[in-house]
Amino acid sequence: MYSVEITGESRFPVDRKRVRAVVARVLKAYGVQGAVVVGVRIVGDRKMRQLNSDFRRVDSTTDVLSFPTEDPSAALRTSPSAAYGGFAYPKEEAFPLGDIVISYPQARLQAAERDILVNDEIEALLEHGVKSLLGEHDE
Repeated sequence: MYSVEITGESRFPVDRKRVRAVVARVLKAYGVQGAVVVGVRIVGDRKMRQLNSDFRRVDSTTDVLSFPTEDPSAALRTSPSAAYGGFAYPKEEAFPLGDIVISYPQARLQAAERDILVNDEIEALLEHGVKSLLGEHDE
């Protein structure tokens, strides 16, 4: 079972059902089994710039950031309850995979540049974010 916790301001409208479906699709495609929680936060450029500066030391906004709870391992793909900081994770609790933060203004700009809907761009950013949580990183 996958759980997606979505937060964001009302001025950043997103299709919550689609967000949950995208996250579930990517997790399933990567063979993630068991109860997993992914946080998704939709923010503005000011907050994204602050996060990018604080965590990457880059003083500009960006489109998506991922914050894994732990460094993903092969154990996570087969048994989320087996790997959590080197300790056993309670089987009755969902494994907190991590958080994905998306800049709505950047998604809107990129959607316009690509001539697609904002929700389509958010889907692409979500896919990228989930893959990052699972250990697939940019070149």
